[in-house]
Amino acid sequence: MTFPQRTRLRTSALDLPPPFRCVSLREVGNAFAHAVNVAEQEGAGTLIHVGRFDLVEFALILEPEEPLRGARRALYAGLVALGNALALHAPPQRLIAFDWPDAIRVESGLVGGVHLAWPQNAQDSQPPDWLVFAAVIRTVAMGNQEPGLRPLSTALEDEGFDDLSSGRLLESFARSFLRVMDTWQDAGFAQIAKEYVARLSPDGARYDIAENGDLLVYRPDKPQPQRKSLREALGHTSWLDPETSGPRRE
Repeated sequence: MTFPQRTRLRTSALDLPPPFRCVSLREVGNAFAHAVNVAEQEGAGTLIHVGRFDLVEFALILEPEEPLRGARRALYAGLVALGNALALHAPPQRLIAFDWPDAIRVESGLVGGVHLAWPQNAQDSQPPDWLVFAAVIRTVAMGNQEPGLRPLSTALEDEGFDDLSSGRLLESFARSFLRVMDTWQDAGFAQIAKEYVARLSPDGARYDIAENGDLLVYRPDKPQPQRKSLREALGHTSWLDPETSGPRRE
């Protein structure tokens, strides 16, 4: 999965490495929906960012070279990069974990998650024209809700991520994502899979990622691994509150 070289650049207040180009939307914008709408025109490396106070919201357009059945593993690459970016700014020993396939937790509290989209007419056996990886992370808990009322939900501010602006997290994600993609291209996907499953709750099981992105769950009392379909799981966004378009409150 590569970023084609393009000569057209965008000016941005963010310090992003090439080949990223930032497109900023107003607070009422939806980064994921906008990226899907413009993916074919804008091309790989376009990073769409919504400037909100309470959420980090962005979407990245990719142009994979491998068939869609394997390219969906970009979801895991993006999550590994985002998890590493969060860890870089986290207070010491804060636990950053994933719920398969798409949710992100800090100290067991849900803070957000990611989306993955591809063209509706794309075939599993062919490279899609584009992919969109998008993320939403709750930075501040809005409203009058008392702390501790919903212990399975949290925000970065509540977990001690002091003064972490959406721009700083986005810059860290961009650099981390490039490193992850270099690993994928140079050494294969196995290292990325290892880093992703290391952030899953162990639950007495061992995990691996199949070549098509399915989760393989190995349990000591089972002779064969349980297989969970990534494509089916992505049909439902587990962490999203459809009323607020942000992470749900648990």
